Amino acid sequence: MYSILPFFLLLCALPAQALERFDFSAPLMATTFRISVHADTKAQAEAAADAAFKRIAALNAVFSDYEPNSELMQLCNAGPSKPFKASDDLFILISHSLEFARLTEGALDITCGNLTHLWRRTKRTHKLPPADRLQQALTATDWRAVQMDAKAHTITLLKPGMLLDLGGIAKGYAADAGLRVLREHGLTRALVMAGGDIAIGDPPPGEDAWEIKLRQFASAAPEEKLESVRLHNCGVSTSGDLYQFTEIEGVRYSHIVSPQTGLGLTERIACSVIAPDCMTSDALDTAICVMGKERGLKMAAQVKGVTVRFVE
Repeated sequence: MYSILPFFLLLCALPAQALERFDFSAPLMATTFRISVHADTKAQAEAAADAAFKRIAALNAVFSDYEPNSELMQLCNAGPSKPFKASDDLFILISHSLEFARLTEGALDITCGNLTHLWRRTKRTHKLPPADRLQQALTATDWRAVQMDAKAHTITLLKPGMLLDLGGIAKGYAADAGLRVLREHGLTRALVMAGGDIAIGDPPPGEDAWEIKLRQFASAAPEEKLESVRLHNCGVSTSGDLYQFTEIEGVRYSHIVSPQTGLGLTERIACSVIAPDCMTSDALDTAICVMGKERGLKMAAQVKGVTVRFVE
């Protein structure tokens, strides 16, 4: 059985047919990835889960901004206006990221790496970043300064000092990739969880959906009511001010950094997004928190198959 995660509690019915449920977990991408899959045998499930985890680990080597030799960091270190030949995964994810940046008017901005590095230091020291360093980081944050060349398969950063951070979309992409590997192994009744992001496949045997319970704000009460949704073949993600925050001079700052101010959000807000795939739900949940309820809902209405649930 799964333990309660920061944003989700997953419950599913007992198998009604011959297929047996198997659960696996692995520490990847600074979180715990969990796989739940229905298969004929344990050996079949283990082989598929192992292949899925290996695929996710390979993606971490591409997307990580913590690993100095990751492909992402090689791109950032290439220097301004120098085309970088990218792998398929990096090119695809950054292309999608720029599409979401346009859609959200920059609320999702993968060029905010300097800002997130400053904010990580702020959370450690409980001191706001110096004004000059904050302004320098804001100047280097501009998703419009990323140039994609589909024919040459290159990515070019046009501003000096730009640093990318794919943390707002990479886990959803990886969860989708893990689910795809399971399907390639013939196991479609499965899901892949990456912290607050879930890629959901076909429902369990004898069921019409997986039961997902959304949890958004902490409660000390053990009888806390969680919203239950029944989903299949989609993605769902939740982001918001729950456990990751810091207080400085009496102000509570979320771990979610606004690309416009460079500081953590001060409004207590959480948002769950259900979308056709987990990459989309992962990209939109944080962006909608940055945009706020009114703008976020208006934006989400433009995306086919997206449902949004807010808690403020």
